[in-house]
Amino acid sequence: MARPDRLPWDCALVTGASAGIGEALSRMLAARGVGRLVLVARRVERLDGLAAELSAAHGTEVEVLAADLADRDDLLRIEARLADGDQPVDLLVNNAGLGTSGHLVGLPPDGEEHEIKVNVIAPVRLTQAALPGLIERGHGAVLNVSSMASYQPSPGSATYAATKAFLTSFSEAIHEEVRGTGVTVTAVLPGFTRTEFQDVSGPDVGATAPGWAWMSAESVAEAALAATVTGKALCIPGLGYQLIAGATTPLPRTAKRWIMGRAAAFSGHRR
Repeated sequence: MARPDRLPWDCALVTGASAGIGEALSRMLAARGVGRLVLVARRVERLDGLAAELSAAHGTEVEVLAADLADRDDLLRIEARLADGDQPVDLLVNNAGLGTSGHLVGLPPDGEEHEIKVNVIAPVRLTQAALPGLIERGHGAVLNVSSMASYQPSPGSATYAATKAFLTSFSEAIHEEVRGTGVTVTAVLPGFTRTEFQDVSGPDVGATAPGWAWMSAESVAEAALAATVTGKALCIPGLGYQLIAGATTPLPRTAKRWIMGRAAAFSGHRR
């Protein structure tokens, strides 16, 4: 897919912008002509550093909003920013996310609920906040960062895979709901990506993945933006993952479940 050298948005709001795919997206947006960025994450010191860098390098106007999207008051603040017609946002990037690993029976319930709030509740509410203005103006996009994990159940990462399955299905449905309005919704489904995600999610995540399976945050961001510019509903970065998706999609759910169960047992996700 051709690289868009100049992007068609004036202002983008990126959640989870302090590291990984969110940081890579923010850098590319600034470098390719998006004049205003609203960067959202919990780690305000990282956001401040990134804002200063992008402003100096590209003249980008950067607004920093420190927020924990699992916190209702923080989430409401970001919703209000998206709904502000005096400072319109024409690209929403729902990138913030986290994963837990291990058998559900041994995981803290509050941690699983927190994961669902960040991975599901936040992108739904932020999309709802952004869409009325986007549709009224007849221009804009929503980019949701999902995962290849959304294609099948993942024993050992059950809640994470389920939240991403929700996000992929949600994105596809809203893509059709806004068809013809000038607004698009795209879900990007990366596979293993070298970010801080593995450090947070646990040492087992990706431990047995071969070297070829790993992508850089920059390559994922590149593919995601190209797909969003062209209005694609789904984007799977990397030829290898595209082949995997094509090969596994026709399989019965029973077969997928059995394969993933055996893979999880092999990788050490045992009770």
